[in-house]
Amino acid sequence: MPLPRRYWNPGDIRSRLGYMAPTRPLQQSVTVDGRTLRLSSLDKVLYPATGTTKAEVLAYYATVAPHLIRHAADRPLTRKRWIDGVGTSQAPGQVFFQKNLDDNAPAWVPRNAVRHRDHTSVYPMANDLATLTWLGQIAALELHVPQWRFGADGAARNPDRLVLDLDPGDGAGLAECAQVALLARPILQGMGLEPFPVSSGSKGLHLYCALDGRQTSSQVSAVAHELARALEADHPGLAVSDMKKALRSGRVLVDWSQNSATKTTVAPYSLRGALTPTVAAPRSWEELEAAEPEQLDHTEVMQRVESLGDLLAPATAPLASDDDDGADRAPSDRLSTYRGMRDASRTPEPVPEEPVPREVGPGGGAGFVIQEHHARRLHWDFRLEREGVLVSWALPKGPPSTPQKNHLAVQTEDHPLEYGSFEGDIPAGEYGGGQVSVWDAGTYELEKWREGKEVICTLHGRPDGGLARAGAATRRFALIRTGGTKGKNTWLIHLMKDQPEPPDDAALPARALADPALTDRALADEQPPKVTDFIPPMLATPGTERTVHDPEDWAYELKWDGIRAIATVGKGGLTLSSRNGIDITAIYPELGNLGDLLNADSAVLDGEIVALDARGRPDFALLQQRMTLTPGPEIEEARTTTPVRLIVFDLLSLEGQDVTGLEYRQRRELLGQAVDEAEDHHVQVPDSLDATLEEAVEASRQLGLEGIVAKRLSSDYQPGSRSSSWVKIKHLRTREVVVVGWRPGKGGRASTIGSLLVAVPHSGELRYMGRVGSGFTDRDLRAARTRLERLARSTPPLDDVPGAEAADAHWVTPSQVAEVHYSGHTGGGRLRHPVWRGWRPDKTPTDITGVTDITDVTDES
Repeated sequence: MPLPRRYWNPGDIRSRLGYMAPTRPLQQSVTVDGRTLRLSSLDKVLYPATGTTKAEVLAYYATVAPHLIRHAADRPLTRKRWIDGVGTSQAPGQVFFQKNLDDNAPAWVPRNAVRHRDHTSVYPMANDLATLTWLGQIAALELHVPQWRFGADGAARNPDRLVLDLDPGDGAGLAECAQVALLARPILQGMGLEPFPVSSGSKGLHLYCALDGRQTSSQVSAVAHELARALEADHPGLAVSDMKKALRSGRVLVDWSQNSATKTTVAPYSLRGALTPTVAAPRSWEELEAAEPEQLDHTEVMQRVESLGDLLAPATAPLASDDDDGADRAPSDRLSTYRGMRDASRTPEPVPEEPVPREVGPGGGAGFVIQEHHARRLHWDFRLEREGVLVSWALPKGPPSTPQKNHLAVQTEDHPLEYGSFEGDIPAGEYGGGQVSVWDAGTYELEKWREGKEVICTLHGRPDGGLARAGAATRRFALIRTGGTKGKNTWLIHLMKDQPEPPDDAALPARALADPALTDRALADEQPPKVTDFIPPMLATPGTERTVHDPEDWAYELKWDGIRAIATVGKGGLTLSSRNGIDITAIYPELGNLGDLLNADSAVLDGEIVALDARGRPDFALLQQRMTLTPGPEIEEARTTTPVRLIVFDLLSLEGQDVTGLEYRQRRELLGQAVDEAEDHHVQVPDSLDATLEEAVEASRQLGLEGIVAKRLSSDYQPGSRSSSWVKIKHLRTREVVVVGWRPGKGGRASTIGSLLVAVPHSGELRYMGRVGSGFTDRDLRAARTRLERLARSTPPLDDVPGAEAADAHWVTPSQVAEVHYSGHTGGGRLRHPVWRGWRPDKTPTDITGVTDITDVTDES
């Protein structure tokens, strides 16, 4: 319960701050933490709507000072001042925005300088209660700080926290911000970050995560931007990452930009210059789960800190003391890991004593070296000079010599520049013990460097170096991070298809990558690559052309009318799995040579199995004839009469490495290199359509296909999830249904089934969706009766079937899934004109997404 408005008076202020006895009640000199200040106009009303005075503002800051200082200290402080108060909605008060410290500010106020491109600004820092009291005296109600601190040497550190500002657009509010925060929480936790919510005191919500200071502001901003895009992609009706106001109506802007080194966020526990004295207040997750969370005012926050303490404390690293020389900061020495793994008295490797700063200019040097390292296992060390160190990867098979063969790369610790010329024997028993020699060295041209994600560069090696012996001294490579497992930072190194023209004197005849005997021994020592276990496929969200925002950011693929298949290929052969993990390899033996088309030792592929009609178009009815067969003579005959094809459209694993974390465009580039199409086209890797969204939809219609699938170019692969990063747009409505019974036929169907009764899941139960009586062949009806008679039951599995349709029904256990197409829904929510398409043995009733209400017309197949 909020405290009464006039609870805090000048007497309370004096007791809270330890003031000297005043000579005048509303204008006095006070001593705070040994600093003398002159306070005036303590009865001035700064918030007319609540009558809150400057005295009450000072009392508030005195109460929350330890907590506010914890989050704002050592950060450049930008102030928003309302000298005459915030005013009213009809007559807002004048606000002054200040960065530079006033000339008349007390000399004891902590300060530091920030150099900008064309000037230098001196900022105060809220490091103590005396400074907070001075800020209250000058009516600095809002205090804004960046996500980084000054170090003991006065230099800016890397950020020690990540922040997401959830800002509601028109038609949205704090409740919607809380929804987005609850969706972001598990994503951040999955990244190893624990988020803490802070209601902003204005309209929205902030999420703070503590960082270890190893990343630059630009790197943190990039991560926050990707997270914002992911939230928008998965929840387009709720979240948006684009700053344009036109896109924010009814949605929450996930503002990632405040992680920039030049941006600031209102400090936790700061007052706001709103009509009432609301506060940027730390909250609990339980509060956000409440139906209607609200912003808090200063009296509520004072009560909370006295009873709950600082809920945000875990999100901020401890402050450095004046004499520890910044000992709490994240290590700024890029060679600290390298140095900690080596004893300079026991190894001939260079072990420099001087720390290397974490940032040495924007790009660093442009030298590279590849060293052949005969350690426990032979490998090659690939090193690029950047920011004063050699960024390093270990390549078990060396650099690839062909674009068709990607090699594994494992990122290791940064090495000193002196290591670029190191050759010698590292003693046995020491880290990396074995012989090291320079395989090739030279310069490189940097094309792209996305920290921790992707590097593209062109190497210019020696005329007699290893690159020249492998084909050409000038080679263009891409390094793509695939993830981290068992403590290893795993990448793939890819020789780009488009290679620069080498100088005339650089090209030498192609030879082995290294000495053949050494290479053979290295390959023999390696363990076979691990083939990843079954990965459930990513699912698309049904939608329309209006669902696809920013169409230029998407790729468009034709939608194949078949069944999903995950193909796992390795030294153990091929395994085809349905979308729910059932082994279907034996049903489609003509796909058994997929491994021969793979330019790698192992891979996991995602695709669609289809059967084509006489016109070369996918025909689901034909595929039905294959899906229901059992291994044996029928399958062998069907290979000739009803052959199938595998349309491969995604790559989930390559050489035992999970690549689902890569962007769609990166996975597709790797896929094109990893799989060759079969000469008879029974395995195909079709390109995305080179077309606009409208052209793609029209092309699929003219080809007589089911529709298209739009895929966001930047999207990762989300196994087993239905994601809005993939949108399927169909020309014909289809729906998966559960068969719950059948009615006997009449006339020509008197001896078989007249129609099937179907339903879909709804709120944990089945909802009746009507009868399907058309689209069957005589063979379909006979097979259906045989299938369903084995599942007979005496009572209906649902209770909303109309009496006339239930009167002569034969009920069955609701375990069989089928697919129908239909023209729409009736007023009662039933399927209008449903037509049979076939059974879906690859799915179970739990795979079906049901209706949400009686008017739902969403296609969920």
